[in-house]
Amino acid sequence: MFKKRDIIPRTGPTMQSLSWQEQLAQAIRQPNDLLEYVGLMAGSIGYSHKAIAQFPIRVPHVFANRIKQNDPNDPILRQVFPYIDEDHEVSGYIKDPLAESGVQPVKGLLQKYESRVLSITTAACAIHCRYCFRRHFPYQESTASSQHWKTAIEYIRADKSIHEVILSGGDPLTLSDRRLTEICSALASIKHIKRIRFHTRLPIVLPDRINSTLLKILTDTDKSIVFVIHSNHANELDDDVSTSISLLQRFGILVLNQSVLLKGVNDTVTSLINLSERLVENNVVPYYLHLLDPVAGAAHYETSTEHAIALINEMQASVSGYLVPKLVREEIDGTSKTLI
Repeated sequence: MFKKRDIIPRTGPTMQSLSWQEQLAQAIRQPNDLLEYVGLMAGSIGYSHKAIAQFPIRVPHVFANRIKQNDPNDPILRQVFPYIDEDHEVSGYIKDPLAESGVQPVKGLLQKYESRVLSITTAACAIHCRYCFRRHFPYQESTASSQHWKTAIEYIRADKSIHEVILSGGDPLTLSDRRLTEICSALASIKHIKRIRFHTRLPIVLPDRINSTLLKILTDTDKSIVFVIHSNHANELDDDVSTSISLLQRFGILVLNQSVLLKGVNDTVTSLINLSERLVENNVVPYYLHLLDPVAGAAHYETSTEHAIALINEMQASVSGYLVPKLVREEIDGTSKTLI
């Protein structure tokens, strides 16, 4: 078994050697609690009561520990705090910006691109990123829960053009080991599936989720396993995150990163280069840099396409090409991500 790392929060009772489930259960869930945890006065930043009623705050302490103390403009804080800006209704920002409700051949499966399907495995996430394009997603109606999983598997088994299954959500790594075993075993039984891809933030948010039990589940299948993690800023990638990534790679799992370009978080050349440098230090490919999906409540994170292109051009002039992520936008009815 891999030894768990101790977790010492900045304030409050000591949380030593907690399981990842316990860390998740004890996540920060109130805006003022988060402010006080990072050294700011409760009420010092206005927040949207309406937004958190619909999309609650959730920040594990191990992630909050990376927020700089006494800094209201910290780029990690800006990703998870429910600013009052979320109340602003902005034209073009809607609840289903990618029209995902219309691309479900069976409940819990999205099929937008050839050769692959995406499974909405769960509604749960370890952290609630305020720019999330699925923050309004009707999970209760559209999740491949256990009772609908059989139908989803039969759909995948019947379509031999599907070579890759993407496990998403929510976050698939919030599922129990038992449930993940069921999912991976079912997919492993389908000959034409070549790869199982996890879209997950847990190696960043809760590094202890990457443990020996999970690794055994992943490597017991004869399918290729790919992890697409999600980090937007170099400050998210501390030593514990490096350890979680290293464990995945030690077992032959390809690890890529996708980011979202966010105003006030990573919309400078310095921020993007630092992120790519830190990723490559961990042997992680800087895969995609997404333009913001226009989801209701997230307009305050928007940067212009022109600014995004300028940033990528500056990166290309400054660093090696493998440090420059592909700048993309996801569009309704697109046959792939649109390269900008």
